[in-house]
Amino acid sequence: MNILVLLGALFVLFYTIARHQIPFRILALATGLFLIVFTLAGGFSFFWGLLFWVAFLVPTLLLGLPQLRLQWLSRPLLKRISKVLPPMSDTERAAIEAGSIWWEAELFRGNPDWSLLQGYSMPKLSDEEQAFIDGPVEQLCAMLDDWDITHNRMDLPPEVWAFLKRYGFFGMIIPKRYDGLEFSNHGHSCVVTKIAARSISAGVTVMVPNSLGPAELLLHYGTEAQKDYYLPRLARGTEIPCFALTGPFAGSDAGAIPDTGVVCMGQHEGRQVLGLRLNWDKRYITLGPVATVLGLAFKAYDPDGLLGDEEELGITCALIPAETPGVEIGNRHFPLNSAFQNGPNSGRDVFIPMDYIIGGQENIGKGWRMLVESLSAGRGISLPAVGVAAGKACARTTGAYAHVRKQFNTSIGKFEGVEEALARIGGLAYMMDAGRLLTLSGLDSGERPSVVTAILKCFNTEQMRQVVNDAMDVHGGRGICMGPSNYIGRPYQTLPVGITVEGANILTRSMIIFGQGAIRCHPYIVREMEAAMLQDEVAAETAFDQALRGHAEYFLTNFCRAMVYGISGSHLAPSPCPGRIGAYYQRLGQMSAAFAVTADLVLMILGGAFKRKEKLSGRFADALSYMFYASAVLKKFEADGQPRSDLPLVEWSAKYCLYQVQNALDEILRNFPIKWLGVFIRHSIFPLGLSLRPPNDSLGHRVASLLIRPGEARDRLTEGIYISDDPDDITGCLEDALHKVIRAEPVERRLRHDQITQHGLEDYPQWIERLRESGQLTAEEADILLQARAATARVIRVDDFKPEQMAAGAAAPQKSASAGKPVKKKSAVKKKAVAKKKRAQAKAEQ
Repeated sequence: MNILVLLGALFVLFYTIARHQIPFRILALATGLFLIVFTLAGGFSFFWGLLFWVAFLVPTLLLGLPQLRLQWLSRPLLKRISKVLPPMSDTERAAIEAGSIWWEAELFRGNPDWSLLQGYSMPKLSDEEQAFIDGPVEQLCAMLDDWDITHNRMDLPPEVWAFLKRYGFFGMIIPKRYDGLEFSNHGHSCVVTKIAARSISAGVTVMVPNSLGPAELLLHYGTEAQKDYYLPRLARGTEIPCFALTGPFAGSDAGAIPDTGVVCMGQHEGRQVLGLRLNWDKRYITLGPVATVLGLAFKAYDPDGLLGDEEELGITCALIPAETPGVEIGNRHFPLNSAFQNGPNSGRDVFIPMDYIIGGQENIGKGWRMLVESLSAGRGISLPAVGVAAGKACARTTGAYAHVRKQFNTSIGKFEGVEEALARIGGLAYMMDAGRLLTLSGLDSGERPSVVTAILKCFNTEQMRQVVNDAMDVHGGRGICMGPSNYIGRPYQTLPVGITVEGANILTRSMIIFGQGAIRCHPYIVREMEAAMLQDEVAAETAFDQALRGHAEYFLTNFCRAMVYGISGSHLAPSPCPGRIGAYYQRLGQMSAAFAVTADLVLMILGGAFKRKEKLSGRFADALSYMFYASAVLKKFEADGQPRSDLPLVEWSAKYCLYQVQNALDEILRNFPIKWLGVFIRHSIFPLGLSLRPPNDSLGHRVASLLIRPGEARDRLTEGIYISDDPDDITGCLEDALHKVIRAEPVERRLRHDQITQHGLEDYPQWIERLRESGQLTAEEADILLQARAATARVIRVDDFKPEQMAAGAAAPQKSASAGKPVKKKSAVKKKAVAKKKRAQAKAEQ
């Protein structure tokens, strides 16, 4: 009985700590008084009394007495950390410090403030942005024939290039004073979403000039003269930009680029000026084959000391006209049958004046920081929008196809195996869009949340892979036969493009998300690292001791919080609302506390060695990312006015995310650096076991049902993509067929009920005509059935080709319509002749 009273009292104490971060001295005093009273009252046996007093006194004395803490904890830990703390390169420091921390920090620290989440304003389109989407973007989507673009032309048609330039599609992020559209991040994202859902090649062509590239860098770092000259030209499309960063020997490790720029004197426009002589070799450069101005990243060197004593100046960014002598625009790459312009370029002894550097001479060596700061925002817009486009398009088309396509006289969307795929498509589409909208809320309010944008880029493109794979499975043979009527084949082929660019997902997940998050979001790690790097020993010990004390209180609070929430099945966790939705907030609060405890312990145990534990880092990234998505789903539901018909989507997404968080933490604990401690933590934060489950079959059925029939929830889920009911349109035929098939279903049910069946030797029109003549069908009913049959035939039809058409598949044209100029290429004969001439000149000089 005494033990039960003690445990109850401890639980109350833990709950108090969980809800209020109590200063350590007050906590120690309260706990000590309680133990004294309990001991004097005879509540302990000798063994239990000794155990509890030792467990209380050891940490209390070590943490509570400054001199003791300094001698036995702070000083030894500081020495250990100073030895094992890995050196941080300038590129690593710039990447970690780029951007800002935002909502992800609340989830990281174990006690999310739901009032902050509820206070965020979800983005809305301005009247001007909405008019642009309803007007020029809608017209553009109607013009796009993706088969013609990707198979016949391998480029956008001339009229599409002209339309893009005329309406300013390349200047969405450029201010109006430079002739741009000056759209919000949300407006930019919505434009890309709508276009990419229609044609990924067109979507990439539009998004690249508005993403990380010359315009973005000029806006933030360019000189006024550079802005005045380039931004109007970029906005109008008279200049086509690209940005060259990746090369054969520097991909994900962009800081290792071997491309060089040597400070020297040279000739420019007939004058001897100070500048740089550049040599580079780049590849995978989108819009590179048609670019008129190249953004270029290279390492600057000053061996002759023309700028000062420092020889290695660092990564630098410059804008170089494509016609500059020595610049060679190469051939085209062929990225998975996509038609967007992509290819290599190089430069040999290209001299540029200092005013070609973005921001001028004073920005030499600042290029890496410029890039990562721009990427910290930009990667949260374009590629996540492509993922959302795929989710919305697959939800709309696959749901309709699954209803129209019938086997065994039943829509395949009603088969449970297909329902599983449809549920994933619907739930993940909702989740991706929720994450996109919450991130845009931060971006449009001035935040630059580098961790959140990394999460969104990585996981939206990964969920896109799952969604498109599921859509392909449902379509079956209809999806694998390429041709003018195939709307799923090209998205399926191009999946790896989004997963690879702007930071490969493997790298982003295993190194960047938690690697940046741990340092940026943790309230004490940065202070401890800074203290360990101080040269003054006394100052280092003082600063580290203060940080360590705060860290100890932080960890103890989270440990108590995780245990209390775990024991209560999350019922004691706070929630901003009651009911079923409130329970998801509580579960998310429990997972946040469990995450904080686990992350803190792993970081304390491994220290600098954690940098090489990429598998653990990836699992922490999974947990943090799915917590973000779960909170985004709940926020979207609230912002949409909590429509009841959306509940299946909300609950499926929330359950899926929470289950993924639990699984990630489980995998971390199974691979914990200290096995016995991992077992102890598992039982502390999950005292009731792994109680969360994925969405069940019943919930999946409700989600799938939303996709296969017209309704408000389906329309909200797929809002923002191009939707047509034109029976001659590649996807409009689906909408047309869906409505006609649904209209025919009551007639079909009556015929089945009356056991009126088609004879084996008569075709469908003959059967319908026989039933009409016999009076079993009215003329209107017969027409309804025939229209549904014809519409279904259009939907399920696949393309076929004559043998000579198959053999005539052209690769890439020699001329692009984008800039009205031939792609610069050199034949092998011409290249040999040039090389021979250079060798002869060199020999003559010798």
